[in-house]
Amino acid sequence: MVKALSSSGLRWLWVSAAIIVADYATKAAMVAAFHPGEERPYTSFFSLILTFNAGAAFSLFADADGWQRWFFAVIAVGAALLITWLLKRGGSATYCLGLALILGGALGNVWDRLTIGRVIDFLLFHYERWSWPAFNVADSAICVGAALLIVDSFRQRRAADPTRVPSERGN
Repeated sequence: MVKALSSSGLRWLWVSAAIIVADYATKAAMVAAFHPGEERPYTSFFSLILTFNAGAAFSLFADADGWQRWFFAVIAVGAALLITWLLKRGGSATYCLGLALILGGALGNVWDRLTIGRVIDFLLFHYERWSWPAFNVADSAICVGAALLIVDSFRQRRAADPTRVPSERGN
């Protein structure tokens, strides 16, 4: 039988829910205020633009004939189940926050895939003729979450290193 999430695990699901709400709200605001493809520059390096991505990161498989919608949705749901299980197991605050951000981001983007068949992107960073692919709040949460998991993995490795000699300060 599956045990319920502990209160500390449940706390992290609130972080995920906040990401989903923020992602949905910002995407809804963009769809209401912009026409598809419309771009409004705000600085010399940042614009808002309404784009739709039927593929994965960097528009990978965006030109496929539709199978990618369901494929990426299934992967996101599977990842959400795995992350929920990992949150139930617990860990450091950095680890759990990273997982919660990834969970919220994955579910924010899967909502788009399931409801409109593609992900709404709108944040665009650029310099002269170069530009980073447009992204959204969910993508940002996934990237920050992944970075936190990497930081946490180095912390864990450092703490577990038996050859490490503590300094006088106790580090």
